[in-house]
Amino acid sequence: MFNKIPLLGQILFLTLFTCFLLSSCASRRDVVYFQDTGEFETMLVNNKAATKFKVDDLVSIHVSSLDPEASVPFNLFRGASERGFSAEQVDYLVDQDGMIDFPVIGKLKIEGLSPDELRSLLRERLSEYLKDPIINIRLTNFTVTILGQVNRPGTYPVVGEQISILEALGLAGDLTLRGVRENVLVIRDFNGTKVYTRIDLTSKDMTKSPVYYLTQNDVVYIEPNRTGIKETSVGPSTTITITIISTLITSGVLLLTR
Repeated sequence: MFNKIPLLGQILFLTLFTCFLLSSCASRRDVVYFQDTGEFETMLVNNKAATKFKVDDLVSIHVSSLDPEASVPFNLFRGASERGFSAEQVDYLVDQDGMIDFPVIGKLKIEGLSPDELRSLLRERLSEYLKDPIINIRLTNFTVTILGQVNRPGTYPVVGEQISILEALGLAGDLTLRGVRENVLVIRDFNGTKVYTRIDLTSKDMTKSPVYYLTQNDVVYIEPNRTGIKETSVGPSTTITITIISTLITSGVLLLTR
């Protein structure tokens, strides 16, 4: 039956079929999150990840007490007045040995500590100088990088001490339809060693993953699915060829119908 179709019709059919393959859409199974959840289902998750300080982190530490003047020597200020008022506070840089140089106390090893652990350490060390010190700690250079098949790839600052991978992907405008959700890669630097972990966003068990909560400087990579890979293989020359063929077919059909 195919042989009875005019040659131009055969070419038109093959061209349209090729275009269909190149532009085929992903299925529901490829794009939906939490596919294995039931209605009113509950799951206890106990993998809250506390931020741990790393080398090259910038840490803001502010010490205060009932006696403001007694607290001044324990804070770093840029352009400080004699008493440290009306000046910009300076962050501490965690050096290559995981140390910061804290006023009066001296060198402190904070690499690997959480903010709560550092707060307890400082409260203990400051107890001989201050009564009931109040210590505020914040990681000021917390960023995550989202690459690959997302709508807005880039590096994003994080406000607070914790962010989930879903929240981070929300910052990047979510995955495109061409992103693989079952095999998302998270690259984490841990004490100078790169750790590569995969997470499946289509499963409810993603919340149990050690990378569900991201840490500072994590990189999340979304690889393209088969449709995305096919699209990258269709270069400008292929597009031009298809356009020319389509134009010739249309012209031929018009001539035959006259």
